[in-house]
Amino acid sequence: MLQKIGFLPGFNKQITPTGAEAQWTSGENVRFRYGTPEKIGGWQQLGDTSLTGAARAVHHMVNNDGIKYAIIGTNRILYTYSGGVYYDIHPIKTDFGALTNKLASSSGSAVLTITLSTTSGMTAGDILYLENVTPPTGSGYSASDFDDKTFMITEVVDDTSVTITMGSTASATATDGDCSVKWYYPVGPAEQVGVYGWGISQFGGTVSAPQTNTLNGALGDNVYGTGGSGTSIVLDSVTGFPTTGTNYIQVGTEEISYTGVSGSTTLTGITRAVRGTTRAAHSDGATVTNTSDYSAWGQAASTTDKVASPGLWSLDNLGGTALALIVNGAVFEWNANATNATATRATIVSGAPTASRDMLVSTPDRHLVLFGTETTIGDTTTQDDMFIRFSSQEDINTWAPTAINSAGTQRLAAGSRIMGAKLGRNAIYVWTDNSLFTMRFVGTPFTFAYEQVGTNCGLIGKNAAVEVDGAAYWMSENGFFRFTGKLESLDCLVEDYVYDDLNKTSNQMIYCGLNNLFGEVMWFYPNSGSNVNNRCVIYSYLDSTINRPIWYTNASSIFPRTTWIDSAIFGLPHATYYDADTDTCDTVGNTEGITIYYEHEKGVNYIKSGSTYAVPAHILSGDFDITQDQKQGITFRGDGEFMMRVSRFLPDFITQSGNTIVELDLRNFPNQTAASSSLGPFTITSDTNYQSCRARGRSVAVKISNTAVDSNWKMGTFRLDVHSGGRR
Repeated sequence: MLQKIGFLPGFNKQITPTGAEAQWTSGENVRFRYGTPEKIGGWQQLGDTSLTGAARAVHHMVNNDGIKYAIIGTNRILYTYSGGVYYDIHPIKTDFGALTNKLASSSGSAVLTITLSTTSGMTAGDILYLENVTPPTGSGYSASDFDDKTFMITEVVDDTSVTITMGSTASATATDGDCSVKWYYPVGPAEQVGVYGWGISQFGGTVSAPQTNTLNGALGDNVYGTGGSGTSIVLDSVTGFPTTGTNYIQVGTEEISYTGVSGSTTLTGITRAVRGTTRAAHSDGATVTNTSDYSAWGQAASTTDKVASPGLWSLDNLGGTALALIVNGAVFEWNANATNATATRATIVSGAPTASRDMLVSTPDRHLVLFGTETTIGDTTTQDDMFIRFSSQEDINTWAPTAINSAGTQRLAAGSRIMGAKLGRNAIYVWTDNSLFTMRFVGTPFTFAYEQVGTNCGLIGKNAAVEVDGAAYWMSENGFFRFTGKLESLDCLVEDYVYDDLNKTSNQMIYCGLNNLFGEVMWFYPNSGSNVNNRCVIYSYLDSTINRPIWYTNASSIFPRTTWIDSAIFGLPHATYYDADTDTCDTVGNTEGITIYYEHEKGVNYIKSGSTYAVPAHILSGDFDITQDQKQGITFRGDGEFMMRVSRFLPDFITQSGNTIVELDLRNFPNQTAASSSLGPFTITSDTNYQSCRARGRSVAVKISNTAVDSNWKMGTFRLDVHSGGRR
């Protein structure tokens, strides 16, 4: 008997596979359109360059000449993209000018030392720009290895010296190198992790069965001694120490991280004075303790009440002027209308506050609004997480309210900090950590009116909200919400899957994107085992109904994004992918990974560095069984009463390119692990009319997938040839 198998759109992860009859339960790289599952579109890398660090904001704009720009802020550098080329427009914090005999090399080492007038405020990971370089005598380097390049600071050695790491070792020791040095405004770390306090030095805690060894050579407090180089530390033995990932050792009261092991004695990829500790001198033979598995009294070390702020941006534009806020820092401007604009850098906005949590330009009134900003302009110690300040209309340099301008301030009351803000159709939405406010332009004398429109619905992270067609969608600490004039809690059939495995410590990594081409709101987020985004949950706002909200997820390793911007100026959605394990990019000595900028909904494959790869997709249904048995004209409903035999199935695809793989997963009891049909999986082409199979079980689930380049599919209505096989 041929039996149609139809499934409701979206995933249901709130129940068991057996309970999800006539529903889909999981998948990757798929979406639902008009109620039917299909493979998502492909994506293609824009430009040939990888960017330094993790992108945290993207904004599109057009200048007066019609030139399109994408402004991209990573945790280290501000870029603009236009015409397939990336330009570094990052603002300069300090120009040290020409330095004579201040660049030093050491024979056999890739680490070079630069002596500056001061290193006040610098940290490892900050960016320096070098030009007019004369390399140290005999070092083997040429001026082209340095000039007009960015370098990541490896270590701040002391009050006047920093080190950088080259791609090759020096041939001689010399101290006579010259250079001109510019220090980029720091943005922040690529990841958001817990900050460790007293427990680091084992104060009030223990390490479970710690592995220990001893230093083979002393370590200095300002320079590495005989027991270490700029990138490694030598022990008597590394036996028993972790060898993969980022791990930690403790020497005295100082903690040191490392990322690898070389041979039987050397820890590589080291960073000194991590997790809040201070670098100190350590003698030869000092005890070294593995603190990777440190635990405080009854708690893992990763549990902390204090979280380090990651490097974030807020981006917008006022006409042809791009505006860029370093979160909890200053706001900068870049004139896209300037002659040869891509050769200029962003500069600080004169007269503006110097520490703010978020920023946007209100429309149509054109005020620059700063959220969580200073009560006294220019005094960062007065930053108030609940304070709003806006400039005078169309004047980003006037902030002090007077009788003849429209600048002003407001402090919100509900919550402890403003988490983020979005521009809506009729108002600005402002979220605190527990409430939602609207901010509406009303003109003189108040300029803006404020109203609290929601409680217990705070924003989980700065970028976890989006507005579309007059509705705001966002992710909170306890669920998904929508505001369309009234507050709504969104029913979510994948809620437990998301929230039971969500890294809330890294909440500022969460990024909400809109794909208006397919009516999707997407939240990219890190699960509990990751500090970077590695999952996505999607809400289909166009196809969802009150009775059937459509949600689906994507945990594919090729799909996580750190930012997403909808199609408008560039025609297709753009997004950024962060590769934390690759460091080769435009910055010498980079250790914080790279960002790749993609254009989405482009074909059916993904293209990276000129190579084409398949977008593997699959979708799995819940179990279904024989629900009826005809005997003498009477219908008996069984719901698993009968075993079934499936002898063939009739595939049905609305569209299909290449081969599609079909599997039938069988089980006799709900708690059993599903087993595939003995003749499957089955490769289906566009010419396949039916597929014979041999399957027997109380219930069966259908899995549709593809793995090859140029494969694409949109599912129709399948039919199975099923027969009753008894009641065992």
